[in-house]
Formats: sequence, C-alpha cells, structure tokens
Amino acid sequence: MNSRSLRPYANAIIRGDENNPYLMGKVDFFNIQSRVLVTARISGLPETENGFFGFHIHGGSSCDGAGFMNTGSHFDNGENMHPNHWGDLPPLLYCSGEAYLSVLTDRFSPEEIIGRTVVIHSNADDFTTQPSGNAGEKIACAEIQSLRKK
Repeated sequence: MNSRSLRPYANAIIRGDENNPYLMGKVDFFNIQSRVLVTARISGLPETENGFFGFHIHGGSSCDGAGFMNTGSHFDNGENMHPNHWGDLPPLLYCSGEAYLSVLTDRFSPEEIIGRTVVIHSNADDFTTQPSGNAGEKIACAEIQSLRKK
C-alpha cells in the first residue's frame, strides 16, 4: 500500500434528522487493491435499547425529503436479498453516544457509490427481514462525494 492509497477516494458528511440535531460524523471510502475500506466516525448517537444502529449505503442520490425519503432503498443491482445487498454494511455499535466502524468490502467500487447516500437507521439490522433488515427509521444521512481531483 502506498501513501496515495491512504487518502480517501470519497467521503460523506453525516447529519442527523430534526429529532437528532447533534448526530453527525464522517464516512471515508478508501480504494485499496480492488476493494473498498469504509471507515465511519459518528457522534451524537441517541441511546438505544440494544446499542446497535443499522448502517447502509442507499441507492438514492439525495438526503432530501421527509425522513430522508429520497435515499431510496439499499444500494444493489436488484439481484440480491438482504443482507447481501451491495450497500449492506455491519451495524454501528453505540459507545457513550459515539461509534467507529472500519470494514473492508469488495461488494462495490468507489466509483459505483459516488453520488449515492449513506444512512444510519434507528434500530439494529436483524439481517433477516426483507427487504431492509427491519432497521427502523432513517435518523441520519449523507451524500457520498468524490475526493478525486478533476
């Protein structure tokens, strides 16, 4: 891995909904040898009963709309069932209002997610219920932006 690969290819700046105005964070996407390293640093998470939050890349291109409606459903080519959508990621674990996640995936390339959205849900993903894991309301969102020089 060279020093260039340590710079994010894309990122997303998380903002909470009107009920979670202090919920914020950053998600970085690194291109590493045909895989993507996803790192998320989140703060201001509300307390939950089980301490987990669903975390996904959604196919929509905007965080607009009531309840982040324009994010659409989980990013995928339409051929996979949950939890095998391309945008299905491990849940965030609550720790005194914060969460950190780092996961390596080959389900998508950085180019495929530019312009899509990252969503944090109010509940844990059960990894079973179709089509989205019964993860609850969308409580935070971010639009994925390229960091490549044009």
